Amino acid sequence: MKSIVVFCGSSSGNDPEFLLSAKQLGTTIAARKARLIYGGAKVGLMGCIADAVLAKGGEVIGILPRFLSIKEVAHEGLTQLLIVENMHERKTKMFELGDAFIAMPGGFGTLEELFEVVTWAQLGLHQKPIGVLNVNGFYDPLMAQLDQMVSKGLLKQSNRNLVMIDGTVDGLLAKMEVYIPLPEKKWISDLDQV
Repeated sequence: MKSIVVFCGSSSGNDPEFLLSAKQLGTTIAARKARLIYGGAKVGLMGCIADAVLAKGGEVIGILPRFLSIKEVAHEGLTQLLIVENMHERKTKMFELGDAFIAMPGGFGTLEELFEVVTWAQLGLHQKPIGVLNVNGFYDPLMAQLDQMVSKGLLKQSNRNLVMIDGTVDGLLAKMEVYIPLPEKKWISDLDQV
């Protein structure tokens, strides 16, 4: 995992552990000589993780839609800041540049980015590891919802397992390092696939 995409909030939230975990994840990414790919903002958890990587001499590529760069949220100190036309281009570029994905606490945008890459994995469009950093149990209700989808027959357990989760940076990265992707097959041809 040499290029890690991190999805996280443009706010810091009200749990101090969110910022501490963002700093720890950023420091760990830099220590591993990996590259951070993220949304390009200087605010919230996004700015915190970028600053943590940069403080340790790591490489950070931010990808920001033009309309957000005009609002002065762009992080000007990055290794590279790519300005794209819209949110769809941002997600596409993040996907192209990354070889692993981690969701930290965040809002609608974080969830949307997470579930898009999970859906693409389910459809067999990629085999990159996807992790959720479950800071202070932030994602417990969401994981319970995924388990509910399995129990109600709307999601196969093998697809549920595409989302790895851990409450610690080291624990999550360890799981992602040994991730074994689902065997490649055509999702559309399997009518039982959910």
